[in-house]
Amino acid sequence: MMEITKIWLTPTEIWIETADGRQACERFADYAGLRNASPSEREQYTLSPYGIHWEHLDEDLCFEGFFQHTAS
Repeated sequence: MMEITKIWLTPTEIWIETADGRQACERFADYAGLRNASPSEREQYTLSPYGIHWEHLDEDLCFEGFFQHTAS
């Protein structure tokens, strides 16, 4: 399980930072629920040890998934 130390939102993405300093993001445009949500709806998420959940938007992002498609 990855330790997340920081989460922040930009107008187009959600970013995470791990305890070892790695950063990654997911684009809202890639997820229908997040793409169509208002900024205030995007801010209403909850965290679990494994990811981020937007109950009212019916969206979930797994922390591991943030790093599956980053370029090396």
